[in-house]
Amino acid sequence: MPDTNTDQAYYKIIQGQSPLIATAIHDGHTVRENIRNLFSLSEGERLREEDPFTAGWASITDNQIIGLNSRFEMDLNRPREKAIYRKPEDAWGLNVWNGDLPEALAQESLARYDQFYADVKDMLQGIVDRHGCFVVYDLHTYNHRRNGADGPEANPDENPEVNLGTGNMNRQLWAPVVDAFTQSLQGYDYQGRHLDVRENVKFEGGHFMRWIHDTFPDRACVISIEFKKFFMDEWTGIPDQAQLQEIRKALLHTIEPVLAAREQVCNTLSA
Repeated sequence: MPDTNTDQAYYKIIQGQSPLIATAIHDGHTVRENIRNLFSLSEGERLREEDPFTAGWASITDNQIIGLNSRFEMDLNRPREKAIYRKPEDAWGLNVWNGDLPEALAQESLARYDQFYADVKDMLQGIVDRHGCFVVYDLHTYNHRRNGADGPEANPDENPEVNLGTGNMNRQLWAPVVDAFTQSLQGYDYQGRHLDVRENVKFEGGHFMRWIHDTFPDRACVISIEFKKFFMDEWTGIPDQAQLQEIRKALLHTIEPVLAAREQVCNTLSA
């Protein structure tokens, strides 16, 4: 679990009984005290690239993995050697630090990264032992107004409201699960309309998803679910509360068909 050499816990793992896990590893905004004054970015600038509100959506299931610290401190969705944004090209062209981050502080962040992955591995192994295989909803959000608060939206043809990343999975094996999720989310009555849900258009998924698939081959189906920030003002950080709740309901709507499909795949693996 999180180390004691810290101001507070920097991630939270909640373990339940379901074979479904929801993760929100970019939800966090906190930065630890000994690096707080080293950022060149303001809190608002950091928040713009984080995934606020995803932890609330993760409450749809009893297994939850929540990031509490900012991705600008240490990004849990990048490979270890890329987990700290050292150069602007690592962070959408943003200059993250006032000068170089001292290596001792970088190593402190990486020790936390290592502990996180060790604890998640233990959690997921327990779920494999109980259920044989599992499904992860890897919850994220993404920006679509990068030209400023009053600038145009990104082309919707290339920026679906919900992008499903399914890279690095055995797509043929897990087709029943992915299809059940997609069809259920697309079919949900979202405030009188249907969400634009497409697969691998904007993103194919990040390191966390790939690590889970590589660590638990053919036992894990991780769907990286990226909601475009249509439900909030990405420049002020202010959400539409009704849409936040509607997205949560839409995700809840997918659980029953997804778990039925998971059981189908698990039975195939056990046969």
